[in-house]
Formats: sequence, structure tokens, C-alpha cells
Amino acid sequence: MDGIWTSSRRVRRAKALSRARTGGRAEALSHLGKATEFLEAAAAAVDHGWYNAAASNAVTAGINAKDSLCFALVGQSAAADDHKAAVKELREASVHTREAAADLDRLVAMKDRAQYDRRDVTASDAKAALRRAKRLVGLAEETLSSR
Repeated sequence: MDGIWTSSRRVRRAKALSRARTGGRAEALSHLGKATEFLEAAAAAVDHGWYNAAASNAVTAGINAKDSLCFALVGQSAAADDHKAAVKELREASVHTREAAADLDRLVAMKDRAQYDRRDVTASDAKAALRRAKRLVGLAEETLSSR
């Protein structure tokens, strides 16, 4: 007999849901505004020693910066359940976003630890997340100011 926590049946993994959204400058600016807000919240959280909140807000800032960049550069962005898809999308958006994709990859890798894991994010990890998010938001600002 199967235990409460196990099953002999195989569970099929659902495919990650992705919804393509189209847009342009207005959508890019909207996401940049959100990215900036979450970035400021991450910085404030670091200042208060709230490292889980800092990392979580840095991740959200990075994802919104990705959306801003994708709308500005290719006129669309996908909302996917799998954030690794966001990294791929950013990497493929432009030759200028490949380095930024590495920052986003490192950020989304912290999401589960910051939000769900029993282990806390360390001060150094939170500060590194903040630096990565700042670079992503900075690139989005620079991209939009040149268009």
C-alpha cells in the first residue's frame, strides 16, 4: 500500500505556461516604472537588514526590467510560469542583452530561497542581488533613453 506522501503513479509535469504580450514604448515604460519601484524597495530592505525581502524585490525588479527591455527591443514579452524562460527571452532579444541575461539568471535562481525556502538569504547575497537588479534596470533606462 502506498504511503500518504508517495504514490506509485507517475505524475505528469505540466508544461510551463507562457503568454506572449505585444507592446511598445508605453509598455516598456510601464515595466521600467515597476522595475524602479521594486529596485528602490530592495535597496530599502537591504538598509533595514531585511535580506529575504531585498532579494525578492530585486528579483521582481529584474523581471520587470526584462519586460521593459523586450518591449523596447522586440515589441513583445512573454509572461511565463518558468522564469528560466525569461532568461532565454532576454538573451535572444539583442546582442546587448546577453550579459544582462546572466544577471537575470542569477536573480531568478534566488527567488525560491528568498520567498519559500527555510534558509534565509545572506547579507552578501542580498547585496549581490541588488547590484544585478541595478544593472538590469540601468540597461532598460539606457535603452529607452536612446529610442
